[in-house]
Amino acid sequence: MKGDIIVLEEHHIAAARAIVPGILEAVQAKVGRYTITVAGESGSGKSETGKAIADELAAAGISAVLLGQDDYFKLPPRSNDAKRREDDSWLGPHVEVSLDVLEQNLIDAISGADEIVKPLIDYDQNSVEDETVSLVGIDVVIAEGTYTSLLKNVDTKVFIARNRVDTLEHRQKRNRGNEVGDPFIENVLKLEHKIIAGHKQLADFVITRDYDVIPV
Repeated sequence: MKGDIIVLEEHHIAAARAIVPGILEAVQAKVGRYTITVAGESGSGKSETGKAIADELAAAGISAVLLGQDDYFKLPPRSNDAKRREDDSWLGPHVEVSLDVLEQNLIDAISGADEIVKPLIDYDQNSVEDETVSLVGIDVVIAEGTYTSLLKNVDTKVFIARNRVDTLEHRQKRNRGNEVGDPFIENVLKLEHKIIAGHKQLADFVITRDYDVIPV
């Protein structure tokens, strides 16, 4: 998302350093691009963990690109919030997010495409535009986002098991649109928790609330 600033903390880096050695041989052995997803609830540190994994791969000589699910929402942030408030069915992976577009981007990357065209959301302008991402020299594609465990064309899935209570401090720091403390948003987070509660079972690595990494 345009305008997002990713700030890595030591626990993100430590998690990446625990995950990458477990997949490095598979990444190096794969013919074609390797794909990774990082999923979890809002504010759980998905973007940061995805970036930390990309950095750790780079240290091993492997180039990665990070795709954020936030760019694949059908409506930009303020419009999506308004739609949620007027339509209580407008929530979830198959309603407000174009997961099919993200899936196709992964398929194109795996197929060897030199570039992909993806949506790009501008948070401040509340707009959506297209962005062309070069994949020349890229070995790994990392997709991070709440519902990315549902993507099919993935080699390794990471799930961050932190709920809205665990993520409060992180959400307060970023404070998108004064969302913290809004009763409506808190209810959305409760529903989001229910939607993805079972996604942990799809993971190859689970990151606990304390950011310990558990291979599954």
